Amino acid sequence: MPRQERAPDAGCQRVVLFPLPYESHLSPMLQLAALLHARGLDVTVLHTDFNAPDPARHPDLTFVSIRESLPEEAVEADIIAQLLALNAACEAPFRDALASLQPGVACAIVDGEWYAALGAAAKVGVPALALMTESAATSRNILAFPRLRDAGYEYDTSKDEQQLDELVPRLEPLRVRDLIRVDGWEADGLRGLIVLMADAMRSAASGVILNTFDAIEASELEKIQAELSQPTFAVGPLHRVSPAMSAAERSFLHVPDRSCLAWLDAQPPRSVLYVSLGSMARVDRVVFDEMAWGLAHSSVPFLLVARPGLANGINDAPPPLPEGLTDVVGIGNNNAARGKVVTWAPQKDVLAHPAIGGFWTHCGWNSTLESICEGVPMLAQPCLGDQTVSARYITHQWGVALELGEVFDRVRVAEAARKLMVGEEGSPSKGEGWQAEN
Repeated sequence: MPRQERAPDAGCQRVVLFPLPYESHLSPMLQLAALLHARGLDVTVLHTDFNAPDPARHPDLTFVSIRESLPEEAVEADIIAQLLALNAACEAPFRDALASLQPGVACAIVDGEWYAALGAAAKVGVPALALMTESAATSRNILAFPRLRDAGYEYDTSKDEQQLDELVPRLEPLRVRDLIRVDGWEADGLRGLIVLMADAMRSAASGVILNTFDAIEASELEKIQAELSQPTFAVGPLHRVSPAMSAAERSFLHVPDRSCLAWLDAQPPRSVLYVSLGSMARVDRVVFDEMAWGLAHSSVPFLLVARPGLANGINDAPPPLPEGLTDVVGIGNNNAARGKVVTWAPQKDVLAHPAIGGFWTHCGWNSTLESICEGVPMLAQPCLGDQTVSARYITHQWGVALELGEVFDRVRVAEAARKLMVGEEGSPSKGEGWQAEN
């Protein structure tokens, strides 16, 4: 369907957006930008040079670099150190870039993890809204973090299993083990980052925008509004309500291999398990090998995304498949192949394809929303950050996913894949009862 856009009025004020430079954050922010532009607003996207989006893919929007100077060591740092370094490096350049666009800026919409930019906008006199690219449940977790820390409810690997399985007061159904965490990375840095985000949301933001909708998170949205003095707006799912984007516009930092769609065309309805751990998660090589062998032994047709950097220790290339696996399962474009491997997939199109019967996911919020809206049941393998929160909700609150479990080997993987794809747990049928209303 062609876009239906209204030309901006001559006196239309500008809205400035500032996305966090990661695939999962760029996507909803640029979807929101397209939605605002279609409503007749003049939209300018300020962006970092680090992981900069390609303006040529979004011809309707204006892009302006803030020209930050990110320390070289921050580029290779872990995600928490990188986020802290980005906030420090971008505060002044963002403030100056925003000031240079004055007068005429009605408001700024800033990713909720840009806590420094939220404060900088206030110094320029521009009201700023925080776009939370996580779920409402995760946003509640962030707001509650200071209270949880003081009450001793932080996730801590030194806790025993009984303590980790304890429900968190006022955050049910979350257990301690489901709280936001980044295993293997410096805990004090994560604590500091979450506190800064919570403080900025409360004190610097003029309002909070959430990429979610009442049908699944009405209770969480009500509780967030009760905690905040400023208004909250549920505007999602953005991938469904924003204007239709071309394939080029939907590609932000990774270029999808669209040959997988032709391969899916040759597969029976609801027969293929789509496997993707998103744009940021990393797993040990042994875990990737067990994933691959488990898929091979499951007898389930699969589409596997093996992006560069997915396996620890292999940064610039996709992890190679285990030796001998191709001979066992058959992988390729031909119709007889039971598996296909790509470095990146056009996920929205894949999940909407009738051949897809299940989604093995890292439980990133964008992926979760897309799967729910297409009625695709999920197999949950949370890896970091807010993904444990989403995993708990999709498995125990909304009943649209199965847990992969803590024990991870090829036998467990094969059993879980078969259970999702051919067992009763894979019901309801794709597209029945889970579709988001638009």
